[in-house]
Amino acid sequence: MATYKEIRAYVSQHNGFNVETCHIAEVKADHGLTERQASNRIDPSNRVKPCPQEKRVAIESALRHFGMIR
Repeated sequence: MATYKEIRAYVSQHNGFNVETCHIAEVKADHGLTERQASNRIDPSNRVKPCPQEKRVAIESALRHFGMIR
């Protein structure tokens, strides 16, 4: 499984923009790749910074590259 740092580097290299770790966490959670919710989340049912669609596509591409999703 790739680290957040590796995913961020892949997205930056292939798409030319940076993604935040909270966006990576959201996409991973949507695909069932997380085991638990972060303990420092203020409201478990609401995200402070939702992931924009164009960044979601780039993150999913990186997850496919690392073999984490199909």
